[in-house]
Amino acid sequence: MSSVSVAPPGSRIASIDALRGLVMLLMLVDHTREYFYLHAQVSDPMSADTTPGLFATRLCAHVCAPVFIALTGLAAWLYGQKHGTGAARGFLFKRGLFLVVLEVTLVNFAWTFDLTPETYFLQVIWVIGLSMIALAGLIGLSRRLILLIGALLVLGHNLLDVIHIPTDQIGATAWAILHERGRIPLDFLPWQPSARTSYPLLPWIGVIALGWCAGPWFSRQGRPDHRQRSLWWAAGILFAGFVVLRTLNGYGEPVPRWPDAHGVMAVLSFFNLTKYPPSADFILCYLGIGTALLAGLKHLPRRALGVLTIFGSAPLFFYLLHLYLLHGANRLAGLFFEPAHGALVSVDHWGWLWLIAGAVALVTAPICRWFGRFKQRSDQAWVKYL
Repeated sequence: MSSVSVAPPGSRIASIDALRGLVMLLMLVDHTREYFYLHAQVSDPMSADTTPGLFATRLCAHVCAPVFIALTGLAAWLYGQKHGTGAARGFLFKRGLFLVVLEVTLVNFAWTFDLTPETYFLQVIWVIGLSMIALAGLIGLSRRLILLIGALLVLGHNLLDVIHIPTDQIGATAWAILHERGRIPLDFLPWQPSARTSYPLLPWIGVIALGWCAGPWFSRQGRPDHRQRSLWWAAGILFAGFVVLRTLNGYGEPVPRWPDAHGVMAVLSFFNLTKYPPSADFILCYLGIGTALLAGLKHLPRRALGVLTIFGSAPLFFYLLHLYLLHGANRLAGLFFEPAHGALVSVDHWGWLWLIAGAVALVTAPICRWFGRFKQRSDQAWVKYL
């Protein structure tokens, strides 16, 4: 690990890659839970009878999607500064379309190992792709207007929760994509599956827009002290907004805090937020935490920064790799242990999830390091999409 080449510890790009790497590793733990803890799946938001260890394991992963999508917007701004707004718009549209196709092909197959699944899950890769396409249409606007649109979508989308369109009515498909988690019939396919929109789009457009607006803090001409101050202020504002809304226990989170919760359970209840679709509280909380992490990672030791950057410099490659490894490892374990859920094996304690995830990280680290270096050296167009 010590031979990893990273930017200087104070580098604006190094901290971005390190944060991206950190959330990828937290995502790895959560996906390990999806594969190896099937007997105790969690609801959204989680119920009061969820064990604290499992609750905390799931909670750690909540930071992943808001941070990764915001960083996508930030990276798009940096790309535009280097190549121009027109090039950034084209790249956002093409890569966004590529991600949408990737979700319904290689990603879905990684989850199911089934070429004709009953359900196509439209999850985070899908919504990152659609958010990039949406951002491609926004970046010609002023930064202030994009910031306003982003803030309105993040803070105001819960006003739309009262709107429900039945599956058999006109507009149901569009509404399932935009706001309401639901199913979309795919009757045009011979095996007549459906698609489930786990990540409705509207609030995530707001997140990627806010990430784009943070871009000027990371310009080459920007002062590091100004960037740090801006990040800490933004983190404070976001998290304070969450605390106010959650304390009021009304708008911003569809599910109120658990009644009569005390001690640890009261704390868990306070952070027990709806992710699908993400409530305003959810985004404010975890985007605030992510922004603070981005500011704080500047002070991380060089060696630790290098380890995180291994995964953060090739995130899509790692995403695909870890899904296939986790699913393949579980199927292989099924040859030696009795499956507990269909063809999949389930461990008996949540602590095993962290150990399995750690083992997968160790296996994938040299592969990701190799690919990251290959990506840096390569001038092939397809490589930049990974």
